[in-house]
Amino acid sequence: MSSAAEQEAVPAPAPYGRTRGRTPPVEPMWPGTPAPLGARHRVGPDGVAGTNFALWAGGAESVELCLFDAEGRERRSPLAESTHEIWHGFVPGVLPGQRYGFRVDGRWDPWTGARWNPAKLLLDPYARAVDGEFTLPAAVYGHVRDWPEQHVADTVRDERDSAPYVPKGVVVHDDGPDDLWADDRRPKTPWADTVIYELHVRGFTRRHPGIPEELRGTYAGLAHPAAIAHLVRLGVTAVELLPVHQFAHEDHLLRRGLRNHWGYNSIGYFAPHAGYAATGTGGQQVGEFRRMVRALHDAGIEVILDVVYNHTAEAGELGPTLSLKGIDNRGYYRLQDDARRYADYTGCGNTLHVVQPHVLRLITDSLRYWVTEMGVDGFRFDLAAALARSMHDVDMLSPFLAVIAQDPVLRRVKLIAEPWDVGSGGYQVGAFPPLWTEWNDRYRDAVRDFWRGALPDVRDLGYRLSGSSDLYAWGGRRPYASVNFVTAHDGFTLRDLVSYERKHNEANGEGNRDGTDDNRAWNCGVEGETDDPGVRALRRRQSRNLLATLLLSTGVPMLVAGDEFGRTQGGNNNAYCQDNETGWVDWSLLEEPEWQALSALTARLIALRHAHPVLRRRAFFSGRARAADGLRDLAWFTVRGEEMTERDWFAPAASLGMYLSGRDIPGRDARGHAVRDESFLVLLHAGEGAVSWVLPGEPWGRRYEVLVDTGAESGVVSPGVVHPGGAELLVEPRTVLLLRVVE
Repeated sequence: MSSAAEQEAVPAPAPYGRTRGRTPPVEPMWPGTPAPLGARHRVGPDGVAGTNFALWAGGAESVELCLFDAEGRERRSPLAESTHEIWHGFVPGVLPGQRYGFRVDGRWDPWTGARWNPAKLLLDPYARAVDGEFTLPAAVYGHVRDWPEQHVADTVRDERDSAPYVPKGVVVHDDGPDDLWADDRRPKTPWADTVIYELHVRGFTRRHPGIPEELRGTYAGLAHPAAIAHLVRLGVTAVELLPVHQFAHEDHLLRRGLRNHWGYNSIGYFAPHAGYAATGTGGQQVGEFRRMVRALHDAGIEVILDVVYNHTAEAGELGPTLSLKGIDNRGYYRLQDDARRYADYTGCGNTLHVVQPHVLRLITDSLRYWVTEMGVDGFRFDLAAALARSMHDVDMLSPFLAVIAQDPVLRRVKLIAEPWDVGSGGYQVGAFPPLWTEWNDRYRDAVRDFWRGALPDVRDLGYRLSGSSDLYAWGGRRPYASVNFVTAHDGFTLRDLVSYERKHNEANGEGNRDGTDDNRAWNCGVEGETDDPGVRALRRRQSRNLLATLLLSTGVPMLVAGDEFGRTQGGNNNAYCQDNETGWVDWSLLEEPEWQALSALTARLIALRHAHPVLRRRAFFSGRARAADGLRDLAWFTVRGEEMTERDWFAPAASLGMYLSGRDIPGRDARGHAVRDESFLVLLHAGEGAVSWVLPGEPWGRRYEVLVDTGAESGVVSPGVVHPGGAELLVEPRTVLLLRVVE
């Protein structure tokens, strides 16, 4: 990676206007067709093979197709045909592997939002593979970046050619989905049975000792048996991949010698990020990604993509011109009344204008492509509230949500909303319509607060443990509408959550101002790493408590890669730019017995979840007592062994007992039989001292067997030891117990 100084020192190419006549034209150029959009290799008229190019560029005056040879020499010719603002042409003889881009001309009038600049080579929004990397020297900006008058800094057009500094699209083989996936067996795991594992393709595989060095950090590395073996051993049913769409590194990071690691800076919605490919970037990355998906499917694991359709890497008015900004700035982005400025509901400088038909088409075409041609099983939508905005306000009847609801492909896959954005009225947890699940940050906050001793009472915790019916029991939604998580990529890792109370983001180069200050963390008495054995043991116990709570709660649990064996980021709660040991999973931790034990406990809890339908209910609890014996499908108990009263719910409490009846599970199995299971009692005690907990007697249970005890280093207890109902059971400080009702 070159430094920012080196980038700026590269001699600027001649102004675009001086070189227009020096490149040989693309010949011949046939009319082609306006559909499909992008570059599609096919057999054209008279049986001649070639590639059809089509680009929507509303308001543009002309569009040039630019083809590049292996030495970077450029040929360009106008796309003379325009149908409904789609510029198109067919070029005989253009084969897969051909690198290309577009130049789009029109008015330069930033005051009205018009930013056409033919000196800038533009990436095709429909490019299915990308070769090269954005380095962002001054020539990549549509405006003169160093203009002395700052109040008009973005209004003077830069005439320098950007082609030497930007990636190119790559024509790929156009295999039909029927050919690709005819023998693929998608797991199709029901939502209620799903356990999600959030991971970063590069970060998860970069340091894995069982993956060959040349495959680490790549799609092929994630497809390797050593990587898949860990996922299978844990028992997770789906991986949620941090963004794999082609993305660009932000200028401010490159200037500090850093890179965007997470990838939430998309610029190509059809292309697998080339930097994660082991096989090369001339289109081979497409096949490598598909092989990864197939390998995960063969292991029974679904693939969910974290997608960023709310904004692009072109940022605001001072950002680079890479693709959409130069194709039709006013058509693709939400602009303010002052059309020089962008409406920013994302905190990233721009927001895609999803109510525009062509923008909505771009997004839905992309989604369908990843399902039908790349084999993925679902999507997690970053800042989904921004996509649900109509003109300004968040609208659950918005065009985007309406299109998804009726689409025969997309309505069948897993859809997860991050239900907020940074704009006014953007917090929408619990508001998304049926078909959608949501990241439930209220679950995260309640569980963190309980285990750090900061909950004033346990009312909110009760809702979160039992599926958050207060948020989701409407419109036919189910408990699995709640994606429960304690940690995510954004924030502390699990180990850091119990080791730090303050963020330590100095390595990001932003004066520790980035990242949230609302961590709801407890460091167990010492900030950061320590050699104190008592503090270290307490931190491991707290990790077990948090994982056990997550995996015993109703809803869909989401784990973060490495949390199950003590991964740390050194207190960095915003490691988006740490493409290094901070952001990569350290697999050597699994060689340490205490972290091996945590990983084994995580796998045991997931196995229990898979084995018992009462732990993964498909319908909300009713809480009503049965006439025959007074049993409820869900009951709450105090340490006295008594059912919670209204006064108990409002009183300060560090303990809560949750009874889950396996005899009252609504619904039937595939053969129409009633679903029956064992019953369980979950005891959660966050207090500093031990308590004598009275186990509920009949009709709840005559005897109980302890299956999980987070007070033990392994979390596992000796089998066969039972306790009678009505007896007192000593519960150690800060402990979760899972008890099975024996009879």
